[in-house]
Amino acid sequence: MVQDRLLGISGSLRFGSTNRKLLREAARLYGDSGFTEANLRLPLYDGDLEDREGIPPEVEALAQQIAAADAVIISTPEYNKALSGVLKNAFDWVSRTSGKPWRDKPVAIMSAAAGRSGGELAQSSLRLCLVPFRARVLAGPELMLAQSAQQFDANGRLINERAEKSLAELMRALSAEVRLARTAAE
Repeated sequence: MVQDRLLGISGSLRFGSTNRKLLREAARLYGDSGFTEANLRLPLYDGDLEDREGIPPEVEALAQQIAAADAVIISTPEYNKALSGVLKNAFDWVSRTSGKPWRDKPVAIMSAAAGRSGGELAQSSLRLCLVPFRARVLAGPELMLAQSAQQFDANGRLINERAEKSLAELMRALSAEVRLARTAAE
């Protein structure tokens, strides 16, 4: 059996962010996979920089990771009622690369936020940002982790049973999308 290649993208740069913890829990619940976390420490998109120097190597690496993954999990915080700027910047840069790394890619999205909505508006804006790429974004179950700092134990494991149940269901749906894509390609 082929091990799925799973790429995690956190909209937060902080190593210990609750969005990274949520990604790692998603990968654990997904099961046997090769899980990689993307690096979004990219320069700000600048058309002049692109004209002068081309696509930065770290952007090309991200686009290659997306293309090589069987599925992508994205977790975003909510900053000022939208997805994080670092995540939007990564999308803008990847859109400038050759090929279509997102095309038909199964994608599961989630959010972890300090507020009581759990990042609902961030997820809405994230979905909109993925539309031009024509990725296969799962409709649900939606996972919006509110008051996220209180939702993990000292080892980074979810302590909210309801959230863990929804996350496990989302990862089963993502795995099913991967199997469907693999079957269609054969």
